[in-house]
Order: sequence, then structure tokens, then C-alpha cells
Amino acid sequence: MALMRVSSPHAHGSYSTGMVMRQVLLATVPGVFVLTLFFGFGTLVNVAWACLVGIALESLALFLRGRSLTFYLKDCSALVTCVLLGIALPPYAPWWLIAVGVAAAVLMAKQLYGGLGYNPFNPAMVGYVVLLISFPVQMTAWAPPRGLADVPNLWEALQACFLPAQFDGVTMATPLDILRQNQGLLMEDLWAQTPQFGRWAGIGWEWVNLAFLAGGLWLLYRRIFTWHAPVAMLGSLALMSALFYAGGSSSSGGSPLFHLLSGATMFGAFFIITDPVSSAVSVRGRLVFGALIGVLVYLIRVWGNYPDAVAFAVLIANFAAPFIDHYTQPRVYGHGKSGGTG
Repeated sequence: MALMRVSSPHAHGSYSTGMVMRQVLLATVPGVFVLTLFFGFGTLVNVAWACLVGIALESLALFLRGRSLTFYLKDCSALVTCVLLGIALPPYAPWWLIAVGVAAAVLMAKQLYGGLGYNPFNPAMVGYVVLLISFPVQMTAWAPPRGLADVPNLWEALQACFLPAQFDGVTMATPLDILRQNQGLLMEDLWAQTPQFGRWAGIGWEWVNLAFLAGGLWLLYRRIFTWHAPVAMLGSLALMSALFYAGGSSSSGGSPLFHLLSGATMFGAFFIITDPVSSAVSVRGRLVFGALIGVLVYLIRVWGNYPDAVAFAVLIANFAAPFIDHYTQPRVYGHGKSGGTG
């Protein structure tokens, strides 16, 4: 009897790359909605413009490489990169800043390495760090949340992006930046004197993080990724902030709840570090990878030069991902730890 000659692998997952990417895009909707509710239409304009520029640059790169545009564009990986970068950028960023960041993410961090599956670093975070180092003034110009200032409407958001010279916007320091620059005030006094602080963290920021948490939990429910890296990151960040909390003293680095609900914590935990290409792949490796990022986020936030450190922590961990995987590979059945047979 003749046997079928079919090469491995014989098992196929139920999720294609395109489906996974579309699930991720859908999961960002709650976070983008809350960002828009508290900070206005700037994030929506960021995302829309980033997607237009990103698809154009991705198409150009694929054309120059002689690759099929239809086949590679339909996986939605470029859209995910642009959406994540657009969310991470300050609302009402100028059009050229967004375009430079998208070019760094799509061309430098993705296509120059060979496209999806070959990039060693998270493309969205590469674009963000390039902008943060090159244009620190524009990248720290965060708009105040609703309740502390007037939130720009859609027309004003478009003006801020494409006609920045005609838009006179208001910017305000984020709660993470205020805490890092605290010069002797007790936490209770700092909280009372700073209008940006809310119940647990910053006004608006706590709800933004809860919205991204909801989207991340939905992705976990859909089994788009495993729980290991997000839980390890959030757990190590909470542990570090608990160890160095120092009560309400002026030297406090902030409570665990403050750090968990501030900045890009939940966004990073569920939408950035779970990138299957640039993160660790073994189960133990994901735990180490996530824990390393959580520790780095706290260290940079409290003692570094940048108030929010998710992007830097992720890129440093991307460097270490191959090393982590090498030392956390599961033991082959029938073999001892030394590599010999059991």
C-alpha cells in the first residue's frame, strides 16, 4: 500500500497570522475609546495618519523587494505596528513626527530585517524610542485630561497634526513625571497639591490602563497569547514598587497600584511584550522575559531619566530574549540536564 508523502508539520493552528492581528486590533478599541474620552481626538488622528503612512511604506518596501503586496499586506502586521505606535505617541503630535516614527518602525525595525518573523526588536517600540531620543520636547508634550482643561475637538486635533503652527495647545506633565521630580513633599501633600492625580493614579490614566487591561484579558480568553509574560511583568513591577514604596515619605517611588495604573503599564503588558517574534518563546522564558521588563520599568521610572520606561525596558529585554530562551529550554524527554540520556 502506497503511503502519502506529506512533509511536516502535519498539525495546523486554528488562528492565521491575519486573524491574530485582527484580534489584537479589535482588543485596542476599549483603550483607544477611553484615551479619546479623556484626551480628545488626538489619538484617533495619530492612529489614522500612522496607518496611512505605514501601509504606503510597507507597500513600497514590498515592491522594492519583489514581494507580493496582497499576500503580505493582508496579514495586517503593518497595521498593528502603526496602531500601537499611534496609541503610544502623545495626542496632537505633528504629522512629520508620526511619519518619522512609522518609517523607523516599518522600514528600519521590520523590513530591513526581512519582514514579519525576522525582526529581533518590537517595531512599534523601536519607532517610539527613535522619536523619544531625537525629539524629546515633542514626545513629552502630553495634553491634560478632561476636567483639567478643555479637550480639543476633531477639527482642532486635525489642525494640531497637519497645521501645528495654527494650533495653540496646552500641555501638562504626566503623574509619573511629577512623582519622579518630587523634591521633598510627602506623598499626601504631593497628591493634594497636584490636580493631575486621581484616586489611584493620574486622572484619566487609571481608566486608560483598566481599558487596556480589559482588552488584554479578552485576548487571553481568545488564547491569542499565554498569561506568562503579562503576569510576570505586572507581578515584578508590583513587587518592586512594594519593596521601595516607603509609605508616604518624600522618597517613595509610588505605590504598586499607582505604577500598575499609570503610563503604558497595561498597554505594554498585553499589547507590546506579547509580540511572539521579539519576545522569549519558552514557557519559563516568557516568565523571565516579563519579570525582567517589570523590574526595568520600575528602575527607569524611579531612578532613570524617563518617566515612563516601557519602550526602553522592552527593547533591552528583546536583546536578552535569545539568551533567555537558550537557558530556559525544556528538557528533551529521555535526556538529563547534561544532555545525556536518562
